[in-house]
Amino acid sequence: MHKAKFRQGINQTAKSTGKFHSGRRRISKEDFSFEEADDRVAEIFRNHGMGDYPYQKRHQLVSFYFLLMKHQKTYNLTRLVSLRDVAIKHFIDCLMIPRLTQLQFPLLDMGTGAGFPGIPLKIDFPDERIILNEGVQKKVDFLKVVREQMGLKNLDIIGRKVDKDFSYPVQGIITRAVEDLCENLERVHDFLPSGAKVYFMKGPNVSVEVESAVSRLSHKFVLDANMPYEIVETPHKRRLVVFKKI
Repeated sequence: MHKAKFRQGINQTAKSTGKFHSGRRRISKEDFSFEEADDRVAEIFRNHGMGDYPYQKRHQLVSFYFLLMKHQKTYNLTRLVSLRDVAIKHFIDCLMIPRLTQLQFPLLDMGTGAGFPGIPLKIDFPDERIILNEGVQKKVDFLKVVREQMGLKNLDIIGRKVDKDFSYPVQGIITRAVEDLCENLERVHDFLPSGAKVYFMKGPNVSVEVESAVSRLSHKFVLDANMPYEIVETPHKRRLVVFKKI
């Protein structure tokens, strides 16, 4: 897309989210224009291992950030409010996953909360179908606002608990939720096709959970990946655990 035309579209999105390129808007304790926020995110991404992230997608991430902050008090979305924290601990953490492994679509983001990792992944893969699942109605309402105001296509939102009767055909499930690995795998087993993968974004101390899941569910799933990773130039250590249905 031509850069000038794309910026015109971003300006229209900015108006709908309450921010303008030419003005300034106070977000939490920070005060900057949309373009200043975009420049900061570009710098943060370069400094923390993401390189020169495509400007169209970066603009969408910044639009998402402004929506998060605009609706934060109403929906109690995230404890992270500074642009730097959201860019590093939400955006980069989510976007590192497809740089570590190949995601399978359609992809269900189970327990997405305010849209993590689903919204950044939707921005990263605009043509793929992603399903956001969230049980808290206020957050479901927020996700629908994001979908509408950002014009995100092939994005479904489900406001109920995922169980064995889940009817959407998916090839992958991803989650940052804190529930036990075994419990999650048991819950999704019946509706997943053979070869589908479940991607768990976990903290570094997950070895006991992984060993338990491998031992208890060896007849249902195989461990496909168990890799530590960290966000460059930060102390944040993470682990990606992937199980594949037999």
